[in-house]
Amino acid sequence: MEIVILVVVIAVVVLLGAGGLVVGSRRKKQQLPPPPPSAPTITKPPAEPQVGDEAETPREEPRRTIEEVPLPGGTAAPEAPEEARAPIAIELPEPAAGRLIRLRSRLSRSQNSLGKGLLALLSRERLDEETWEEIEDILITADVGVTPTQELVGRLRTRVKVLGTRTPEELRTLLREELITLVDPSFDRTLRTESHEETPAVVLVVGVNGTGKTTTTGKLARVLVADGRSVVLGAADTFRAAAADQLQTWGERVGARTVRGPEGGDPASVAFDAVKEGIAAGADTVLIDTAGRLHTKTGLMDELGKVKRVVEKQGPVDEVLLVLDATTGQNGLVQARVFAEVVAITGIVLTKLDGTAKGGIVVAVQRELGVPVKLVGLGEGADDLAPFEPEAFVDALIGE
Repeated sequence: MEIVILVVVIAVVVLLGAGGLVVGSRRKKQQLPPPPPSAPTITKPPAEPQVGDEAETPREEPRRTIEEVPLPGGTAAPEAPEEARAPIAIELPEPAAGRLIRLRSRLSRSQNSLGKGLLALLSRERLDEETWEEIEDILITADVGVTPTQELVGRLRTRVKVLGTRTPEELRTLLREELITLVDPSFDRTLRTESHEETPAVVLVVGVNGTGKTTTTGKLARVLVADGRSVVLGAADTFRAAAADQLQTWGERVGARTVRGPEGGDPASVAFDAVKEGIAAGADTVLIDTAGRLHTKTGLMDELGKVKRVVEKQGPVDEVLLVLDATTGQNGLVQARVFAEVVAITGIVLTKLDGTAKGGIVVAVQRELGVPVKLVGLGEGADDLAPFEPEAFVDALIGE
């Protein structure tokens, strides 16, 4: 019996040993690394299709090095610098004194419609009511205005009646005296452009689009330079394309520095910087060209008031010149009235007075605003802006 038990135990041990060997071999097989994959077959990519019916194999092209390839988000390589702007030769403007006398011939059209017409009527043998009505019509047509016309005709009738005789020389003298009175030589037409102790004189140039405002600012710079003043220009018309370029060109012609800002930027900021530049440079005068805002745009008119307030933080505004197109007649008076409500107008610049404009607008606009005409534009030339002189103006209207 003991032998049987021993045999069974040995058999069990042998079976257990054989099972362990089988399990161990399986574990070893699972732990072996997988055989390396076979190398894939590389196929040539198909040629990119080209324009046309058939495709062709791409040609070899030069490859860029890593230094030549810009990184994402990095700055692009600097562009080649533009050609330097050719310097503009500095010009010597004509003296401002006596310009209106030299430009008297430019008023010939106004002279024909006003001065000569009045002289012809006054020279009639009989001055009846119909003749005086014709005289009134000429004055009103010349944009003098109803009230000034009635005043002038009333004085003429009285003086002609008292004078008795009416020789051509006497009539011309009489008409000259009355027209000078109507233009009002008592106005102070001095441009306040002399610097203060620590700040330059500041001149704001305002007006609607199309009146020649930027050109007038440039011409005024020439007037001041001709009188020996140093000028800084402020291109605060940031809404009209090329306005700053136009003003800068005017400044470069007479050696004046132009302060400008980005297109569509804040006009008040440009005006502030221009005055600041004028103070730093020790300039005599700063001329600020404001945007040619329409008088019907309330928001833009408010912005003009803002420009004036911002400038006054550095010093007083000495002049606010309103530029009016003399050919617009009574419509110009409407513009003048609205601008006067926003900023205190100190003087008027009448442009285009050499064309079809009526000379009487000088009288009408002065009566409307109670401020003098200080400058008149009598042509397209660079030096065709003249200080207004009542006597020379009337002499141009009625001729020699």
